[in-house]
Amino acid sequence: MRLTYSLCLLLAVFATPAAAADADQNKRDVEKVASAYAESFNKQDAAGIAALYATGGMLVTPGGPRTEIAKFTEGGFKAGFSRNDITVAQVWQLGDAVLAHGDYHLTGKNQSGTPLEEAGAWSSVYVREGGILKIHMLSAMPKPPQAPY
Repeated sequence: MRLTYSLCLLLAVFATPAAAADADQNKRDVEKVASAYAESFNKQDAAGIAALYATGGMLVTPGGPRTEIAKFTEGGFKAGFSRNDITVAQVWQLGDAVLAHGDYHLTGKNQSGTPLEEAGAWSSVYVREGGILKIHMLSAMPKPPQAPY
């Protein structure tokens, strides 16, 4: 009985730092993907954004799911969006997947020079392909306009 208790205690002591290290690594990996996404967006590199998605990955917007990531992103560039600022709020491990959420802020100008702006929240499921964290599903939802009070 004491041996079982001792083994359980040792497992708990040594597993906690490993879990914390994994959580820190996952957060760094998600932040790296978010940074690459924003950098590609700001360079208007739709192919670079699409490369951040896993095989079969999808983007979910209020307009529905999209699997042609580059084509959809190019549409945003044509509308005039030229900058995307992304923040990562939280990251969790769930089995082999990594979950995260945060905020985004898109800006730009349309063809007539009128400023464009959209802010919203995103959530994402990531998987590892070839040891690299990739987006399996990204949901991005604009924040509704605030009601005047």
